[in-house]
Amino acid sequence: MRILLIDIDSKIPNFALKKIEKYHKDRGDEVVWNNELMRYSSDKVYVSCIFDWNKPKCDEWRGCEIGGSGYSLEITLPKEIEEIKPRINMGFTTRGCIRNCYFCIVPKKEGKIRVVGDLYNIWDGKSREITILDNNILALPEHFKLICSQIRKEKLLVDFNQGLDHRLLTNELCKELISIRNKELRFAFDDLRYKDTVLKAIKILQDNGVRDFRTMWYVYVGEKDNYDTVYKRLAILREHKQGAFVMRDKKVYDNPIFIALASWANTMGAFKMGTFEEVLEKSDRLRPYRKYFKLN
Repeated sequence: MRILLIDIDSKIPNFALKKIEKYHKDRGDEVVWNNELMRYSSDKVYVSCIFDWNKPKCDEWRGCEIGGSGYSLEITLPKEIEEIKPRINMGFTTRGCIRNCYFCIVPKKEGKIRVVGDLYNIWDGKSREITILDNNILALPEHFKLICSQIRKEKLLVDFNQGLDHRLLTNELCKELISIRNKELRFAFDDLRYKDTVLKAIKILQDNGVRDFRTMWYVYVGEKDNYDTVYKRLAILREHKQGAFVMRDKKVYDNPIFIALASWANTMGAFKMGTFEEVLEKSDRLRPYRKYFKLN
């Protein structure tokens, strides 16, 4: 059989399509990626859409096997494919989450958190780097410790790509975290309500010797946000010598105020150099955005 895989919009390797690829290759099938010209000469076509704003692009693939969180949260892979471990040095050891953030689809899509594997279900045994996509691995502390022990044993460089839940960080878990080689320490500061828990986590990190600006904090920006709610979070992080990355929701992506704040915070040199007001005044790159601010 000839199998055609269409990845509409993944920014990283599409994990579901990788499972499908392995399933069919193990059966001797030919697998082709992203070649629209082969649609009608293929025996089966799988299409994945991750982001809901790209769902209209699925219309041209009607009659094919279509899935992905951007298309439907109800469509799942067949059990025999879902259980496959592609071992592409990227993947999940847990699925689900204990939180219910208003902007996140994980609880609805994946349900309660549970273990689905360990390092050896992801790692190919050769690469020196691994990316773990778990949404809230710290919610299962014993499992997190197991994963850290496996990473230490294999001397790998790890990236907990989705970030870690700062509210669950303890001194014990922090010691586990810094005992392994991290590509970057990632957490999230999604709402000003979390100021106290963010400061508590920062203190734990600093008490355990994590250097200034070694930690990066995702700062989610959505429809409920304004200049103050974003700037205050960034100012707190900068004051405590933390890195930041402004993540703009698609619905506010073109808002010039948030573009300017992201241009400042997401460039580590500019973020370290001065406050937003100082950088806005001096930076030629931010000159077009000055008209949107009335800063004292």
